[in-house]
Amino acid sequence: MAWMRTTCGRLKSDYRYSKDIVYNNFPWPQPTAAQRRMIEESAQKILDVRKKFPDWTFAKLYNEDTMPDELRLAHKSNDYAVALAYGFKEFWEDEARVVAELMKLYAALTKN
Repeated sequence: MAWMRTTCGRLKSDYRYSKDIVYNNFPWPQPTAAQRRMIEESAQKILDVRKKFPDWTFAKLYNEDTMPDELRLAHKSNDYAVALAYGFKEFWEDEARVVAELMKLYAALTKN
């Protein structure tokens, strides 16, 4: 989300993003098998927690005021697992630093 917030355009306060500008330019990590497993397991945990709230809309699940603590924790675990795959262990919760490092990776990938 930090990458999206940084790279996409806006119309008023709404984000405008596309595959060509935001997602096709995203520098993906090369996780080890163990890191990949950790990401997969934490992503599955998010899905499992969401199943516990079958009558809830995504709007309610992801509202800052109503989001279940268990879902928030599952997302935080997934964020950490992904950060490890990038080597961002020491600063994984520092959004500005994460974006700066992603930009460095993007620059390295696009050098001629």
